[in-house]
Amino acid sequence: MVDDMANKGWQRISLVGVIYYVVRILQVLLSNILYLIPALYISSDKISQRPELLQTIVMVTFALIGLFALLNYYFFQYRLTTQQLEIRSGVFSKKRIDLPFERIQNIEVCEPLYYRPLNYCYLQFDTAGSSAQEAKIVAISLTKATALKAKILAYNEAQRTDESDQETPESGQSEELSAPLEKETTMNLRNIDDLVLHGLSSNRAWIILAGLAPFIDNVGEAVAQFMLRNGINVEQYFAFEGMTWWQIGLTLITVTFTTIFIMSLISVIGSVIVYYNFELSKQGDRYIRRCGLFTVTEVSMRLSRLQVIVRQQDWLDVLFRRSNLRFEQSNANTRVKPGASLTNKILVPSVTIEEAQNLVADAYPTNRLFDIPFQRISPRYLLRNMGLFALPPYLLLIGLFIYHQDTTATLYATAAIVVLVMLMVLRYLRWGYATDDNFIYIRKGCLGVDHYCFARHKMQQLSVRQTPLTKRHQLCSLKLVLASGSYTIPYISEQEAYKLANDSLYRLEKWKASWM
Repeated sequence: MVDDMANKGWQRISLVGVIYYVVRILQVLLSNILYLIPALYISSDKISQRPELLQTIVMVTFALIGLFALLNYYFFQYRLTTQQLEIRSGVFSKKRIDLPFERIQNIEVCEPLYYRPLNYCYLQFDTAGSSAQEAKIVAISLTKATALKAKILAYNEAQRTDESDQETPESGQSEELSAPLEKETTMNLRNIDDLVLHGLSSNRAWIILAGLAPFIDNVGEAVAQFMLRNGINVEQYFAFEGMTWWQIGLTLITVTFTTIFIMSLISVIGSVIVYYNFELSKQGDRYIRRCGLFTVTEVSMRLSRLQVIVRQQDWLDVLFRRSNLRFEQSNANTRVKPGASLTNKILVPSVTIEEAQNLVADAYPTNRLFDIPFQRISPRYLLRNMGLFALPPYLLLIGLFIYHQDTTATLYATAAIVVLVMLMVLRYLRWGYATDDNFIYIRKGCLGVDHYCFARHKMQQLSVRQTPLTKRHQLCSLKLVLASGSYTIPYISEQEAYKLANDSLYRLEKWKASWM
């Protein structure tokens, strides 16, 4: 099927691609609705006087949306050759993309809700070193998408085999290109219970509330009116005049727990929407993640491109003995999208300790993330934070309250500073680092704790930083730069930092291993 596609020359996408463009245009309009409110407000009087004007505006708007979607569909064409993908698109501003197969890092298969009944999807192709999506085929059948993905993966696998063998015989390459890929095996599945725990611990409510921000006032007003019609006057509960102290306290506690319940419920719903029917599988050296309730996404990642493994635990994860496991690669393709939609990482939500150990061991068989002893940073890190962020504001407030003879405020300030110092102590105790022959490990956090594990040969840059104060005490901060981002170990012994840096650079020169 893919060979037939390669021989057809320039092709248009399916007509169902019009739906994709209509949805995209509506998303842009909704995301900019705040900018349209002033214009609507100014013209509201004219519209109220002439109702037919509103009908005309709505009809013209939908007609323009439909026309622009049809034009985008008409001018979108793609062509598949034996070694690259070519795309032409754009209505007013023409764009052409030539994407060789060997540059493709990820192939994301997305099945939006409006495509799934028709067995269609859209394909996104990411490349190493790009800051955005290189190419996208916005409407293609699942059968063609699967065949195209298999062709590209087989081509890249053949290229890697040829490079390792230092030879490229034409007949051998043809046989490898036609050879089937290895069988895909399932590594991890997540059920609804796991997603509920993930929603409770990760608090995904803010993502949903951010998307609902333009409508939050209208929703709040509608809820208040609904409660008022049913005999519940919310405002009277916050009229504290005439209430005793225990009534005020009970009201605040009720509001607090109600807010926590609503936020937790929204977080759980968000977790289920994003990670529903989660499956992590492996095919050869490639991890594949599929999930999603409304939009099913499929993201793949080659093991050789893995930069760092992160074991993340919020405070509820610590209580539940769960963790979120992240496999991160180059951050060049990071897009501002939540959770599972990021193509530069694979997140496995709410896994048990045993499941996390098995997944990490599969990627890094010789790692010691779960049993290596961590070395703490210098206690001067804690003294620095207390001296800069806790003691000065506390002394300033205490002096002000004593001057005004406000004993209650003094007690509150003292309680607040005690809590702040306890959090600083806990953050200091979380900081730690460790190394072995192959990996570097970092631990940090406060109420929760995060563990980072990455191979030494993945490092691209090392830097040792010192201030006059840290230099005086023979301390420094060690910054390690990878393709996935930078990681800093603060207030580490100067001797330990240079030892770690020199040893890592020596191993990089000795191994000459590729970071990709």
